[in-house]
Amino acid sequence: METAKAIFDPIDHDSVADAVVHQIEAMIVNGILKEEMRLPSEREMAELLEVSRPKLREALKKLEEHGLLIVRHGEGSFVAKLTGTAMTPAFLDLYSRHPEAFYDYLEYRREQESFAARLAATRATETDKEIIRKILARMDAAHEAGDQQASKEADMRLHTAIVDASHNSTLIHMMGSVYELTRRGIFYNRNFLRSIDTAGDELLKQHHDLVDAVCAGDPAAAETAAKAHLDFVERAFRQGSENERRMRMSEKRRILWDRD
Repeated sequence: METAKAIFDPIDHDSVADAVVHQIEAMIVNGILKEEMRLPSEREMAELLEVSRPKLREALKKLEEHGLLIVRHGEGSFVAKLTGTAMTPAFLDLYSRHPEAFYDYLEYRREQESFAARLAATRATETDKEIIRKILARMDAAHEAGDQQASKEADMRLHTAIVDASHNSTLIHMMGSVYELTRRGIFYNRNFLRSIDTAGDELLKQHHDLVDAVCAGDPAAAETAAKAHLDFVERAFRQGSENERRMRMSEKRRILWDRD
C-alpha cells in the first residue's frame, strides 16, 4: 500500500470530485497513466485519495463523460485510447509494401529520440534513472540468456522510459503511438536486425552508452548516443536488405544454371 500511496495525493479541495478529476487528468497528460492502463480498484483509489467512494464515483463518471476513461463492468476503469490512429489499416498495408518508407520512420525516430534523450539527461529524476537502470539490467539478462522476446520487450520499455524521463507530455504521447506501431511489427523487425552478425552485441553496447549519458546528466552525449543508435539501425537494415537481395539474385542464377 505504501508504494501505491505515492501515486495519488490526498484531496483537500472544497470541490472534492473536481479535484479528483483534475489530478487524474494531470496524470494522463503527463503520461503517468497511459492509454489502456487499468486504474486501481474503486476501494483502493478512495483510500489513496482520501475521499469517499460516492465522490470518487462522481469523479470517475465525469472522466468517463469526457472520454478519458472507459469503465468495463466487472473489470474496472481504464484510461481510454486517446491519441487515435495516425494511419488506417489500409495505409499501414501500403507502407508494408513499400519498404523505403521504413527509412522515413527511422529518420523520424532518430530526431525525436535524440531530442528526448537530451531532455532526459537534463530533467530525469533519481527515480527515472532507477527505472531506466533496472530495464537495462533486464536487457542484459535477456541478452545473456538469448531470450529474444524478453530482449525486444526490454528494448521498447527502455526507449519508452527515456522518453518518459524527458517530462515533455507531447513527446511522451506522440512517441507512445510510434512505439505501439513498433510493438506490432509494422515498421521494425528487431529479430531481423539481430540476425545480422554481431548486431545484438552492438545494440546492447549502444543502449549502455545511451543510459550512461542520460544518468550522468550529459545532454550532448545522450543526444549523440541516441542518434548513433538509430544511425546504426538504419545502416544495419540497409546492409541486411541488400544482402537478402543479392542472395535472391544468386539463387535465381543457380536455378538457371542447374537447368542447363
